[in-house]
Amino acid sequence: MSAITRFLGDSPLRIALKLLVLSFIVGMIMAAFDWSPFDVLYGIRDGLLRIWNLGFAAIDRFLGYILLGAVIVIPAFLILRLLSYRK
Repeated sequence: MSAITRFLGDSPLRIALKLLVLSFIVGMIMAAFDWSPFDVLYGIRDGLLRIWNLGFAAIDRFLGYILLGAVIVIPAFLILRLLSYRK
C-alpha cells in the first residue's frame, strides 16, 4: 500500500470519482437554493462575528452591572467606614 493510498484511504482514482460525484450533488443543491461559494463564506464569517460580538456584549453588560452596583455600594461602604471610624 503506497503512502498516498494510505493517506486518502482508497485508491486515488476511486477517491477522485467519489469527490466528483459528491461535488456534482452539492453543486446541484447549491444551485437549487441559489447559493454561491461566497454566500457560504460570508455566512460563516457573519456567524463568527455574531458570536464574537455576543461575547463582548456579555462582558459589556457584566461591567455595566458592576458599575451600576458600585454607584451604591462604594458610597455606602465609605459612609459606614466613616461612621465606624468615630468610635
